[in-house]
Parts: sequence; C-alpha cells; structure tokens
Amino acid sequence: MSYARDASRLTGFLETWLQEHVAQAGAKGIAVGLSGGVDSAVVAALGHRLFGSEMKALILPCHSKPEDALDAELVAGTLGFSCETVDLTPAYNALVLGIGGADALSRLVGANLKARLRMTVLYAVAQSCSLLVCGTSNRAEREVGYFTKFGDSASDLLPLAGLLKCEVRAVAAYLGVPERIIRKVPTAGLWEGQTDEGELGFSYDVLDRYLATGKAEPALQARIENLRRRSEHKRLPVPLCRPDF
Repeated sequence: MSYARDASRLTGFLETWLQEHVAQAGAKGIAVGLSGGVDSAVVAALGHRLFGSEMKALILPCHSKPEDALDAELVAGTLGFSCETVDLTPAYNALVLGIGGADALSRLVGANLKARLRMTVLYAVAQSCSLLVCGTSNRAEREVGYFTKFGDSASDLLPLAGLLKCEVRAVAAYLGVPERIIRKVPTAGLWEGQTDEGELGFSYDVLDRYLATGKAEPALQARIENLRRRSEHKRLPVPLCRPDF
C-alpha cells in the first residue's frame, strides 16, 4: 500500500513554496549538494526548473565512492543542468591530522565532519552567488534524527521536510529523475558499506507506514519513538541563556 500523495500536486506545491521563499529572501536561486541519491536529485531538479542557471549543484566528494559522483553526473546530464565538483578530501585529511589523526576520531565523528565540511562549501558558494542553501532531508529522516546537526541539516530551506521517502521517489519519477537513482539503495556514503536502513535498523517503507498511519510492530514502534526522543535536540533551536536579573 502506498501512502504517497499525488506527485503532480506535490511538485506544484514545492515549486510555489521554493519560489516564494527565494523571492522573500531577495535571492536569485538555490545551491544544493548533489550526492547521487534521490533526495538531492529532486531538489536539484526543482531548482533547475525554477531558477535555471541560478541553481548551483555541487558534487562534494570526501573519501567517497566514485559511483556516487557518476550517479550525480547522471542526474545532471539527464535533467540538463551543469554541476561542479569540489573535492573535500585534502581539507578533511588536513583537519583530521590537526585534530590528532584518524585514530583520534570515531567513525561517526569522522562522518559528521564530512557533512559539516560540505555545509561550509555550500554556504561559501551560495553567499558568493546570492543563493540560498537548499537542504535535502526528507520527513522520514528528520523524524528520527537521521542527519548531522549543523551538517546536512544546516540550510536556508528544507523543501522535502514534509515528504515521506516514498513521496520523494514519486516526485522524482514525475520530474524524470533516472530510474537507477530512484531505485538506488539509500546511503549517505559516509563509509564503505554504509546504508541508511542498515544504520536505522528498519526500512524506509516501515518508517513511512508508521509516520503515515501510526502502525508498526511494537518493537519497531518503540525503536522509532526512541530515535525521535534522542534526536529531539537536533530539531529544536539552540537554547539561549537569558539571565533574568
């Protein structure tokens, strides 16, 4: 059973929303990191339709699999927009060395560092070109905190934040994103063999169903709600200390 809303209506809503927010900010368009996955493909496709050359798509490899860059280039070539590559590997290596070497960082810390480096480059390009940074996290990821705080969550706009993963895929098909990208196993490409669903411990289909209907096996429901509670700090504004004396 599908819980996806109509892809045509969703696309129209997203386009209007993006246009309004970019105009309100006095910006020219958007900048997006093109990972080779379906979420960033949808955001880039929308940006290209709305803003043309004022949509900057950046491929930002950092000890990444070559296939991811090839998939990103496939998206750009199929949909007819240009993209640029900024290799973050030397900068990452230098930072890791300065911190104390790879042995000083856990795998997760290193992965988060990569996400925050990508954010830094996206903002540098966006600011230089009067663009807004457009994040690619969808509702399923945000609900369980599957994103890096001040990394891929750091953006000016999050157009997919209200869409289930199945809805992102439906919009991708509507926009003409290559089937290979739509069917690709979701992964942040943070380390060899890493997949989203492997880390989460359940599939996006299960998560979509729970978010849409509230139904899941008791053990899965407990895990999802635990992830929600533990990641709440990621979705809240930074606490501000305001002395009242």
